[in-house]
Amino acid sequence: MMIESLQSRQTSFFSSPVIYARMTGMFFEKKNRTGPRMGASDFGYLQAGSCYLDAACQTLRPQAVLDTETEYYTRYNACGGRVKYDWGTTVDNKVRAARKALLSYAGKSEKEYCVAFTLNTTYGINLVLHQLAAGSFERIVTSDIEHNSVLLPSMTWAKRNNAPHLVLPRTEDGSLVYVPADIARSIVVVNTMSNIDGRTLQNAAALAHDVHAANGLLIVDGAQGFGHAPEILRQTDFDIACGSGHKMYGPSIGFIIIRRSVLATLTPFFIGGGTVSDVMLDDYSLLGEGDEAHAILEAGLQNWSGILGLGAAVNWLQHTDHAKEQQLSQMLFDGLRKESRVHVLNAQPSSIVSFHTDGIDAHQMAIYLSEQNIMCRSGHFCCHRYLAHQRKLPPLLRISLGLYNTPQHIDRCLSALHTILTTL
Repeated sequence: MMIESLQSRQTSFFSSPVIYARMTGMFFEKKNRTGPRMGASDFGYLQAGSCYLDAACQTLRPQAVLDTETEYYTRYNACGGRVKYDWGTTVDNKVRAARKALLSYAGKSEKEYCVAFTLNTTYGINLVLHQLAAGSFERIVTSDIEHNSVLLPSMTWAKRNNAPHLVLPRTEDGSLVYVPADIARSIVVVNTMSNIDGRTLQNAAALAHDVHAANGLLIVDGAQGFGHAPEILRQTDFDIACGSGHKMYGPSIGFIIIRRSVLATLTPFFIGGGTVSDVMLDDYSLLGEGDEAHAILEAGLQNWSGILGLGAAVNWLQHTDHAKEQQLSQMLFDGLRKESRVHVLNAQPSSIVSFHTDGIDAHQMAIYLSEQNIMCRSGHFCCHRYLAHQRKLPPLLRISLGLYNTPQHIDRCLSALHTILTTL
């Protein structure tokens, strides 16, 4: 029904002569002007008219990442961990450097943790969660603002293990609300930054302490946090953190940062090439110690160019100032709150802001903005349970910022919204 309704309303915003006159007066010159391209030199490949505001889905990639992947394909396109010729040695050295860069970025030591590469955050959470030894924990705990990547695997774990699944609330500042009994002998799986409104897990360090004191395990979804709030991950004694390169200026690849002592307790079932040291007729010997500990989570041939590109993205992030993003977040938050028909979910500024408007469907609003090459996300953002069922909210519009955005992008988006809202 909603799809049919939306299809029937997908007429161009410019179909009205009045609207056309008002909008073209504001945008036509900007859309066709020449001049500096959007963003700094790191993103100089972008066309001048593009206004990309969907970093929570995936960030754009700086030139250093693109160059690193191109270099792999054109200079040493070999398999890591399998060959002895020079190309392979180069790949091995660069992959080791990428693992070290991720651990350094997360503030974790090689002695205590290791890094495994996967497809994405969703894959990583499933991979570790469903290989935990059966009977080790009494329940699984998540929060009410979790992405489906956390919520669905947690539901599945609870059903497979005939155990309770406890969903706890988060406060306006993002802290998890719990009492000691909630987390006793529990797997706690929570995000460090919400993809709805950017709330961060303010009590992450205390939560980690309390989970461990109660003989539990802490898994954090760092998909948003690694790119926008890494300090929380650095301050948190997590057992497992899962992330996605495509949300932190890198390629479409995932990773797991896992405590070595936890890795040793897994019961591996997703195995194959690259995970074993020997295979007999009816048995095999798994890799999984020392420098090869990560191997049991890396079955099959890896995305070597993606791993190297992620390493380049982490190095780029290490030398990037996030202060500008905070300033743009405040500018966006203040501007949205001035619109009487706009209802912002955020309690405070963030690089991720979601809202709905009186009288205009969010999907239709996204189409209107798209006509001006302003790219935002509309919907429930893979958080159906919380947004559609718990909060009973309509589809939302989400604006999410990256390090390539400028004050001009915020002005342009806010001006477009204002004109649409005062015209329709």
